[in-house]
Amino acid sequence: MAKAQLQLWLATGKRKTSVARVFVRPGTGTIVVNGRTVEEYFPRETIRLSVGSPFVVTESTGQFDVQATAKGGGPNSQGDAIRHGIARALCLADAKFRPALKKAGLLTRDARIRERKKYGQPGARKRFQYSKR
Repeated sequence: MAKAQLQLWLATGKRKTSVARVFVRPGTGTIVVNGRTVEEYFPRETIRLSVGSPFVVTESTGQFDVQATAKGGGPNSQGDAIRHGIARALCLADAKFRPALKKAGLLTRDARIRERKKYGQPGARKRFQYSKR
């Protein structure tokens, strides 16, 4: 008797200081983040829409279950990290999804991070007030 192969795709998504490990498997469309449902973990609708956007772009809503662990950063960057991980995992699941995800810009890692504070200044760009006299 042939053994049924478990289909599971693992990908890592990143944004700012957030890192998300995303596990995607065929299923009914449930998304679990750090042991809680996506509605519990992200109360804001905009973040939830962002997290689900790879499924909308690939027209595969309700076909995959997602289990994600997110660390670091705030809710917005964690949501974007999960979105990045889901997009990368969907590419592993089916290579036909790649052109649509690439065109939507979901496979690109957003490299914008916080600029460091410089010495002798109150912030990264801000200077102390100049006094002529």
